[in-house]
Amino acid sequence: MPLHTCRLKDVEVDARCGVLRRPLDPARPQGVQIELHVAVLPAVARRRLPDPVVFIAGGPGQSAITLAGPISQLMTRELNRRDVILVDQRGTGQSAPLRCDDEQPTRSLADSMDPAGEQRVLQACRQRLQKLPYGDLRQFTTPIAMADLDAVRQALGVDRWNVVGGSYGTRAALEYLRQFPNHVRRTVLDGVAPADMVLPQSFATGAQAALEAVFDDCAQNASCRATYPNARAQWQALLNSLPRKVTVAHPFTGQPETFTLTRAMLASLVLPPLYAPLTASALPLAVLQASQGRFEALVGLGMGAMGGGRGLGLATGMHFSVICAEDVPRMKPGGESTLTDFGDFQERLYRESCRDWPRGELPAAFYTVPPAQSPVLLLSGAVDPATPPVHAERVAKALGPKAVHIVVPHSGHGVMSLGCMRDVVFRFLDEPDDAKALAEVGADAACAAKMPRPPALLPLMSAAAASASQGGAR
Repeated sequence: MPLHTCRLKDVEVDARCGVLRRPLDPARPQGVQIELHVAVLPAVARRRLPDPVVFIAGGPGQSAITLAGPISQLMTRELNRRDVILVDQRGTGQSAPLRCDDEQPTRSLADSMDPAGEQRVLQACRQRLQKLPYGDLRQFTTPIAMADLDAVRQALGVDRWNVVGGSYGTRAALEYLRQFPNHVRRTVLDGVAPADMVLPQSFATGAQAALEAVFDDCAQNASCRATYPNARAQWQALLNSLPRKVTVAHPFTGQPETFTLTRAMLASLVLPPLYAPLTASALPLAVLQASQGRFEALVGLGMGAMGGGRGLGLATGMHFSVICAEDVPRMKPGGESTLTDFGDFQERLYRESCRDWPRGELPAAFYTVPPAQSPVLLLSGAVDPATPPVHAERVAKALGPKAVHIVVPHSGHGVMSLGCMRDVVFRFLDEPDDAKALAEVGADAACAAKMPRPPALLPLMSAAAASASQGGAR
């Protein structure tokens, strides 16, 4: 695969880019071909190490190359002596993209949050995508994509590399490790989402635990407790008041809109901020204002956490091609989600949306986790609503003695970019000796216990009063 000099957004130095052609259907190698887009961030040192890092993006549906800027910052130390390789997984970025026109920040609030409206958009998108030359949506599963990834490894002349995955990227990394264990030196899994997790059914229980952590932390903090003494009761009262008509100024157009707010809509607004404790710290204030009939903060917080009204940059068609094939067939009726404040709105959304979505075939072994042949570092945020630590715990057990699981207190979805955790990941990858890398990672990660949870956001008057009080005490 020939590479040429290229510039990537928010990356200060030149990269090397290339394209690898792959069959859309692995069973028909001479059939329709797609192009996989690859970017290599070169190591700074002339004497670079032979085992680069390959980063697998999340979603499913994120483009790894689009994330080149943040990844180059995250892996500054790794880039001293190792190349970092980014591959747009089939269906994402420029690799046979399966994008939907669902990221318009000026869409009405009712349409943005209404599950029925989402299904209509998805149905129209599916019909459009199926007309593309590469529109066989059954060919975008994780096992096929990981075969693509190994073809990239071979084309680049790499014997073994270090695999780093975040969120859905951990599922992909585990599948790569299952298929090609001899070509992996080290693996880092951040926010572990194994194949048997059944994503649509796991959201509600994880989100409930993260929301309870917000209320518990507020109750244990003097200033938060004084400002929001009834936070949990206000949340329950808000839930019990639905459905109800509300009028909210659209956060992007500024125009007031009146619509019926349902529990499913409310859940869709509260879930995204819970991914990061920093945004979750604003929920007590947003809930207080909503209980008073002012929903602007809650709507703005929810839409902002979803990417400023532009979505999360996901290729929605690829996202549903993966989830409809790999998760939805394993969904069980009457799960624990119905017992949570978030209900089963995610389940119903995916079940209905996947009803007519073409589903790829999967090998039975896809849902297994064989013992690891090389060191694996698993990372979890203690209050992660999407991939809570319980999943990483059982994956680590299946991987065996060459796996180490680190839980970062007070942290949400994705922890390897936080504080000292960058250095923990670097030292794990950099250490030449496997046994030493596994033995020392726990001590290295002890620094994470010192990272505090962000305090709850206070109203401006309360914040000013608190500041004045602290000034008087001095």
